[in-house]
Amino acid sequence: MSEIVIRHAEPKDAEALRQNYMHPEVYHDTLQLPHPSLEHWQERLNPKPGQKRLVACIDEKIVGDLALQVEASPRRSHVATFGISVAAQAQGRGVGSALMREMINLCDNWMRIDRIELTVFADNPPALALYRKFGFEIEGTGKKFALRNGEYVDAYYMARMK
Repeated sequence: MSEIVIRHAEPKDAEALRQNYMHPEVYHDTLQLPHPSLEHWQERLNPKPGQKRLVACIDEKIVGDLALQVEASPRRSHVATFGISVAAQAQGRGVGSALMREMINLCDNWMRIDRIELTVFADNPPALALYRKFGFEIEGTGKKFALRNGEYVDAYYMARMK
């Protein structure tokens, strides 16, 4: 298997990310809508204060991404939230773990982040296993958190403390 390389996202990555998010197996477990536009992804890759976006590549092809957002409030500047996705064809190959390792390294060793938060659909066992592997714990449940395929789905609120 080829090496997974993690790097900072660049504007030229917009089309590759759009292609990844067009797949039903990817947008199904995120809060993204089907049929993302290229303009949407170009805008998402514009730098924003407190945001870091990483991509995972195998043989120079983008197979995953992670967006980390540090809270802007001074009283919560020790907290970050994130979203992650892995391309359908790369799921189960360690891409999510590679992205998580690098994100946690950034938070713990470079950014003074003591608490990392996330939400995850309650019916997503692979994601729950990934987050637990990296020390995240369920702190609560959001009932009918989001609409997916015409039905409301619960989500767990999870966090990891440094």
